[in-house]
Amino acid sequence: MEKAVLVFSGGADSVCAAVHLGSRYDIYGITFSYGQRAGPEVESARRFARLLGFGGHTTADMGFMKGLYSGTNVLTDPAREVPGSFDYSIVAPVRNAVFLSVAATWAYSLGAPLVAYGAHTGDQGYPDCRPPFSKMMQDALNLGEADGITSGIRRRISVWSPYSEGLSKSDLLRIGYGRLGSRIFETWSCYLDGPAQCGACESCANRQGSFAAAGIPDGTRYASAKGA
Repeated sequence: MEKAVLVFSGGADSVCAAVHLGSRYDIYGITFSYGQRAGPEVESARRFARLLGFGGHTTADMGFMKGLYSGTNVLTDPAREVPGSFDYSIVAPVRNAVFLSVAATWAYSLGAPLVAYGAHTGDQGYPDCRPPFSKMMQDALNLGEADGITSGIRRRISVWSPYSEGLSKSDLLRIGYGRLGSRIFETWSCYLDGPAQCGACESCANRQGSFAAAGIPDGTRYASAKGA
């Protein structure tokens, strides 16, 4: 079975993307610790990497990114209030470009032809989730390894996302629920830290709405009455 390197946050999108790809690829997950406020997602990633039987999983310590981002986004700045609906303050500048570049490094080293991340059609507000970005990123990465690819030392990679297949978050949840059942509720989507997901941030709201649209009763533990 061919290998695929997946940017793996431990959230519903990346876990369901792993399920979707798992019948065709031996998944190697890479999780980024970049100073995000959502600390539990790293442990969620480790747990689901074991549960799904990944060929490999690593956590990349990129805490320096928090300092580079400064106060530009709510994901890394604890002084900023996290909105309950989409706002550009949620966007961490070119975060996926950084993550995909590092993931591609591993893919070229493994001889894996696929680099994947969990962007879906509901992520249209994020420029680095859209398919045109993925395609240009793919072309740039392969251009950066052009001589190795031409000589046969490296393999050309494709950058894949559920978005590129027209899959929504609800589509992904149905795929994941079919394999994981109630374990899917253990994925971590919340932008914040805590013993339970807040139930009020933009990501929690998307999670709740997508479970509803998928026809799956949401068994996630939320801290707020809104998410209960």
